[in-house]
Amino acid sequence: MLHPIDWLVVALYFGLIVFIGYRTGRGNKGLEDFFLAKRSMPWYAIGLSVMATQASAITLVGTTGQGYVNGMRFIQIYFGLPLAMVILCFTLVPFFYRAKVFTAYEYLEKRFDGKTRSLTSFLFLLGRGLSDAVVIYAPSVILAIVFGVDEKIIIIMIGVGATLYTAIGGMRAVMWVEMWQMLIILLGIFFCLGSVIFGLPDEISLTDAIRIAGATGRTDTVDFNPDPNVTYTIWTGIFGGIFLMLSYFGTDQSQVQRYLTARSLTESRLSLLFNAVFKIPLQFVILLAGALLFVFYQFDKPPVVFNPVAYERLAGGQDMSRIEADYDAAFESRRAAAMSFAESLGGGDEPDARSEFLAADVELSNVRNEVVDLIKQTDPDFNDTNYVFPTFVLTKLPVGIVGLILVAIFAAAMSTVESELTSLSTATVVDFYRRYVRKSAEDRHYLVVSRLAIMFWGGFATFCALYMGRLGSAIEAVNRIGSYFYGPILGVFVLAIGTRRANGHGAFLGILLGIGAVQLTARYSGVSYLYYNLVGAVVAVAFGYAISRVFSSSERSV
Repeated sequence: MLHPIDWLVVALYFGLIVFIGYRTGRGNKGLEDFFLAKRSMPWYAIGLSVMATQASAITLVGTTGQGYVNGMRFIQIYFGLPLAMVILCFTLVPFFYRAKVFTAYEYLEKRFDGKTRSLTSFLFLLGRGLSDAVVIYAPSVILAIVFGVDEKIIIIMIGVGATLYTAIGGMRAVMWVEMWQMLIILLGIFFCLGSVIFGLPDEISLTDAIRIAGATGRTDTVDFNPDPNVTYTIWTGIFGGIFLMLSYFGTDQSQVQRYLTARSLTESRLSLLFNAVFKIPLQFVILLAGALLFVFYQFDKPPVVFNPVAYERLAGGQDMSRIEADYDAAFESRRAAAMSFAESLGGGDEPDARSEFLAADVELSNVRNEVVDLIKQTDPDFNDTNYVFPTFVLTKLPVGIVGLILVAIFAAAMSTVESELTSLSTATVVDFYRRYVRKSAEDRHYLVVSRLAIMFWGGFATFCALYMGRLGSAIEAVNRIGSYFYGPILGVFVLAIGTRRANGHGAFLGILLGIGAVQLTARYSGVSYLYYNLVGAVVAVAFGYAISRVFSSSERSV
């Protein structure tokens, strides 16, 4: 259970963001105020807001766990990010900014027709509406178990808190709040990294810790395996990752809306280049914290499994004394081997000490795997990765600091939720309500509808999150839904800016055929899901262009 001081820190955080949201968001007089902050935001606020949007709580918690379990190879999926940002700075960003649109999909009607705009916007609403519930639910389950509170309390805190100040302040409030949330997240990340380093035994230097982690392959950041079925390789990161980044940052309304708020096109570009420069180092630090956490637990005994509820449930049904005794013995053996290995670094006996350490690590892993196998008999989807980081925070950090890290996790969750709520509301009001229901009304009317749309999507996401535990494997499907749609949508934008001969018929059918191609790829091949974006984009462009040549075009060109 959390100490009252930690809860006080959390309460102060919620009070702060509501205050910032109110102060910065008051005075909205029209849709451009509410959705685009009157195009007045500086580049650094946009850059931090974009970064905060990506830094969901499950990313913060899960990426650290990923570094602990599998090392730093995960960083390869971001290798295509810098190039993607540069490409967007000279292609889609100028088109969107100069077109003075509210949504990315609004531009498609200017270029093609209404049905293409409505289809892409609907696909965005479908994907983001469901993923918003996952963004709330996934960290809530983990935090509820680790911190000993009902998951419904955390779900409501995240969902209602984000909905409240988003509806009050609009885009300007969201982006200034996100800037502060990102600073809190950065503070939490670096504080945890420092805590892990300073928590190592006095005999173990940072260099020693990195070499110990490296002995198990956890510091490897590049894998040249050409197999497309393997997700974390340099080729997947470059070829699959670049299409993912182009699709996400170039066509997803939750991202596009941010750089449309800039004071100028130059500041829009600077905000993307800011992420191109700092995103990979940030992910590197998070993964490094996870890899060093593995070293920390070489000398400080970790739990048999990090999910306490799963272990207590297992221990309640059978005698675990023999396994626990084996685990204790295996840990002491590994700790001694790790210390010997550290002492041997740079010496002639390093190879032998390394072999002994790796053998001891395998022995401990075998005992742990025995427990995991027992848990999976009743819970086949059991995965312990996401519980590593919160367990360290709760058991190893002092009172008050635990609250700070919990605030960082809340900030990561809420920054993603609020960004998705604003983009969902914008697409709902601009692409559907204002186009099909009420084409001409006073700004006051549209502001009321916009706030109602935020409350609807916030309520929808929170309600779905409350019952998402009953959906089982649907969570994984929702997490991948963006990869099913992003590629074809990117392909249509390529048609829009890359050729004058493409028309609405080709664009519309290109999207549908691209989605179909992605579905077939997912069903009948083992290719990594990062390649789905490449497949969808290529099919949408190829067939969209061919179909456009068949149909006579009456659409406008630009």
